[in-house]
Amino acid sequence: MALRFLLDGEVVELTAPDPAGTLLDLLRGPLRRTGTKEGCAEGDCGACTVLVGEASEDRVQWRAVNACILFLPMVHGKAVMTVESLGAKDKLNPLQACMAANGSSQCGFCTPGFVMSLHGRAIGALGSDLPVADAIAGNLCRCTGYGPILEAGEAVSSLAQDDAAVLAGLAGLAGDAMTSGVFEARQWFVPRSSDELVEVLAVHPDARIVAGATDVGLWVTKGLRDLQTVVFIGDVADLKAIEETPDGVRLGAGVRYAEAHGALARLHPDLGELVRRIGGLQVRSSATVCGNIANGSPIGDGPPALIALGAELTLRSSAGRRTMPLEAYFLDYGRQDRMPGEFVESVFVPRPATGTVVHVSKLSRRFDSDISAVLGAFALTVETGVITAARVAFGGMAATPRRAAGCEAALVGQPLSEATIAAAAEALKGDFSPLTDVRGSSAYRIEVASALLWRLWHRERGVATSVLDVEAC
Repeated sequence: MALRFLLDGEVVELTAPDPAGTLLDLLRGPLRRTGTKEGCAEGDCGACTVLVGEASEDRVQWRAVNACILFLPMVHGKAVMTVESLGAKDKLNPLQACMAANGSSQCGFCTPGFVMSLHGRAIGALGSDLPVADAIAGNLCRCTGYGPILEAGEAVSSLAQDDAAVLAGLAGLAGDAMTSGVFEARQWFVPRSSDELVEVLAVHPDARIVAGATDVGLWVTKGLRDLQTVVFIGDVADLKAIEETPDGVRLGAGVRYAEAHGALARLHPDLGELVRRIGGLQVRSSATVCGNIANGSPIGDGPPALIALGAELTLRSSAGRRTMPLEAYFLDYGRQDRMPGEFVESVFVPRPATGTVVHVSKLSRRFDSDISAVLGAFALTVETGVITAARVAFGGMAATPRRAAGCEAALVGQPLSEATIAAAAEALKGDFSPLTDVRGSSAYRIEVASALLWRLWHRERGVATSVLDVEAC
């Protein structure tokens, strides 16, 4: 079947797309949209930022994405906007004009990416409620001070966007049924419902499931891996649901981090802050919460926090559904409790009971848009000053996200006191034997894991633990 998407109102049709081909290569190659740059080819620098829009009721929901790791089938039935889409042939749009006038650009290589991130914020794209600095945290520049870029984003913070023609063009573009195709030896499928997804995986149980491609994209661009059979689940409508109830939040497998931000922040502010630091906005606008779980990474940011809160995972296949505690899903490095033909359908995160002490801390080599060295998550049930239950989970300390049994045992039944924290911090040092790698030595990880428990204690007492906490305290 043909793959179709809108580019400035015109339908682009690809009759035999490579499912491992990226939108960036298509834009810079056959479509000659060379304003979109390739910097890192791993979704880190933002030079390739474009906007992708899809119909959402009576409007178009735009989101900033990294074109370098966005596979072609993922834009089927959607609209694409590049830097060439802005302004007119002989006239800059207001944001571009502001950046040109205030010296926001030097070599200019990264500038189109900044323009697209800021333009997305100005027209109400996903995450547009974030401060300007957060909107461009996924865009890097090596030769210009960020001051003028931030000033331009503040000066042109809102732009009119008439999407009536785009909305009309999107109607019926993808169709209601599953799209699929073959390129050389590679098969690809874009199901529209979870029932179709079940059917595809029953026939192709070992197919690679791709949600946001923020991980798998690097397998191709950096690891040069060959993807044979790929199922893209970004258009499965019933996997995009966010259900908030008094008991907690259920997130479907297609819910992106940027879409889940508000719901998770309402569970607890620390979850909102954690999501804010997961990659740049382009990554959060593609990566899904369940994809971060399904890939089994030992340094995925979401799982430790969700484990600490007692999250449950639901998996589905042609044999039916099964639910398990989230921590039980992770068996060993690269091994998860997911059978062939089975997929993660949703995750349920319980709402912390009133009075529960929740603390989530992430340590990384740089504050924004970086992978964790260590991530600690704590949920302590405290009744009349005594800790009656404790869930402590870490990422970056073992082959999988894992609870700290010794630390938990040292906390339960004890008063929430400095002496208890000291004993639990000492017990925590025996819970893990972490590796040494480029993000931190084993000794460093063991030391800072205990320090994160102390950070909980100090924060509960209203003591600032870093310059970032001063204002809050």
